[in-house]
Amino acid sequence: MCGIVGAIAQRNVVPILLEGLRRLEYRGYDSAGLAVRRPDGAMQRIRSVGKVVNLSEMEAANPIPGDLGIAHTRWATHGMPAERNAHPHMSGEKVAVVHNGIIENHAELRAELKAQGYHFTSETDTEVIAHLLAHLLESEPDLLKAVQAAVTRLVGAYGLAVASPDDPDRLIVARSGSPLVIGLGIGENFIASDVFALLPVTQRFVFLEEGDIAEIGREAIRVFDVAGNPVERPERLSLLSASTTDKGPYAHYMLKEIFEQPSVIAETLEGRIHKGRLLEESFGHKAQELFEQAKGVHIIACGTSYHAGMVAKYWLEEAGVPCHVEVASEYRYRKVVVPEGTLFLSISQSGETADTLAALRFAKTAGYIGSLTICNVPESSLTRESDVALMTRAGPEIGVASTKAFTTQLTALRLVTLALARRRGMTAEQEAVLVEELQALPRQVEVVLALSDEIKVMAAAFSDKKDALFLGRGPFYPVALEGALKLKEISYIHAEAYPAGELKHGPLALVDADMPVVCALPDDPLLDKVLSNLQEVRARGGELFLFSDHKVKIELDHYQNLTLADIYPGTAPIVYSVPLQLLAYHVAVLKGTDVDQPRNLAKSVTVE
Repeated sequence: MCGIVGAIAQRNVVPILLEGLRRLEYRGYDSAGLAVRRPDGAMQRIRSVGKVVNLSEMEAANPIPGDLGIAHTRWATHGMPAERNAHPHMSGEKVAVVHNGIIENHAELRAELKAQGYHFTSETDTEVIAHLLAHLLESEPDLLKAVQAAVTRLVGAYGLAVASPDDPDRLIVARSGSPLVIGLGIGENFIASDVFALLPVTQRFVFLEEGDIAEIGREAIRVFDVAGNPVERPERLSLLSASTTDKGPYAHYMLKEIFEQPSVIAETLEGRIHKGRLLEESFGHKAQELFEQAKGVHIIACGTSYHAGMVAKYWLEEAGVPCHVEVASEYRYRKVVVPEGTLFLSISQSGETADTLAALRFAKTAGYIGSLTICNVPESSLTRESDVALMTRAGPEIGVASTKAFTTQLTALRLVTLALARRRGMTAEQEAVLVEELQALPRQVEVVLALSDEIKVMAAAFSDKKDALFLGRGPFYPVALEGALKLKEISYIHAEAYPAGELKHGPLALVDADMPVVCALPDDPLLDKVLSNLQEVRARGGELFLFSDHKVKIELDHYQNLTLADIYPGTAPIVYSVPLQLLAYHVAVLKGTDVDQPRNLAKSVTVE
């Protein structure tokens, strides 16, 4: 994996392929390549390690025009980052393949194909697909039928695009566990793993479903289901535009997305609250039915989305709703006990997270009353396969380290909490207070963003640190977890987070003058206990970096503090997440790391 682009047209497709790859850079990758059918009928491939710009420069030096081609950005799974492991993979001159996912039985297939005389030049699992197709084409020259036969041999997840120099009028694609979308043009058609790649050339899309195989021609497409039967998949018009993914005046996508949070939070609330009330009807009829039945909630997510779910657990249980939160990769591999009347709630920015999708598919057979997803991508698999989808409306998030997706997820989870609290005795007056807090949220985040330069000054003290400790209590413990994750993701500083009350149970041993300790100090019932915990840090020489409510009195020595004014208690975890994002950003900039594309990470984790 990580990004696929393909095109068949009546013009040179190479600029389309390169621009598509550039637009998928946010996903994270270590190499790139493309294969194009030249006018003379030969298939030519170029590959490079590093950024897409390296590939563009290679192609500019030796242009390879063609009207049919496939391209890929790779994030290493099998085999180190190297040109030999970059996609596309070819079997002689017969076939070229790009692949997202993991082929679990690749070793078995490799041994079989080696015995038949095929020579392997990479360590990847993908190369077995190219040689398998070449072998099948010897007895079945039709490329579509060869792909249909090949996928019956593959165990694992894949999004495939296949091109052959002997087949000038079509591309063949297949999807199982890894997303693929077809872009529709006039006299030309396109394929990609993400609509963002194709926005410069089309806004009309067809989304392949599990097991689909499709034939992409210049004038038409044909889609076949897992049984090989022709099927119709609906055409959808994307509301996104090519300019949506521009950085504008910001130095990095991450900074742009941090500063977009007031507007996207407001957008998430738009049409869902009015005159002091939650407009539950905006969730859809099925949602109300699920809320009526729900006696408890299981929240399943990964990474940042998991931290959002942890915050929501505090909110839901305060409303009297039993809630269990679990990492999707653990949930899917254990025996799950589902109490009667439990709602399955998944959270994902992309809607294509492999572990979360697998958990949803398991949940359909596990006895839940139904499934609700909180997601940022309307056309995603998670959205399509859940009973109810509550969209976060954050818009495209390009920076690998999630920011606006997190705060809009929390905003959506707050709305879900209100819906369930209604059924547990919340009065209209109480609801009006909570709705007022939500309506004030965009402005409160704007006030925090105005402190960015002050947070930059604070960040200077981190630039030479190797470790950091984040503390929090109650819902601010998962906020601390998210703050530590942001710092480690983009600055590569080792950071851990703990409930502040756990200090004496081990983490205090780490505290010394070289260990910065970061903590949010809202004016809440646990404030005195947190201040007592921070006294323990100062007694061991730890340096404190605090973000506090303006009403909080801090009687400590040697600390840096930034005060936040008029933060409502219900939405405080959302507001206090923002300065931690800015702290991580400014530290990363000072250290000179790649903020938007941190090493070893991909934006959308579509394999286990």
